Amino acid sequence: MSVIIVLIVASIFVAGGFLIAFLWAVKSGQYEDTYSPSVRILFDERNSKPEQKTTPTDSTQD
Repeated sequence: MSVIIVLIVASIFVAGGFLIAFLWAVKSGQYEDTYSPSVRILFDERNSKPEQKTTPTDSTQD
């Protein structure tokens, strides 16, 4: 019977830790932008440097 009490107390501490982490995330602004993540997949990813196509060079010179 004492094992179940230890498990209940431990689960309350774990749940309290998750609650504190959630409240910290809300206060620090982690959940403010709810629109961008849902449409981010629709945007094209643009590289800062365009890809350069390489052309085969002729190694023999005249």
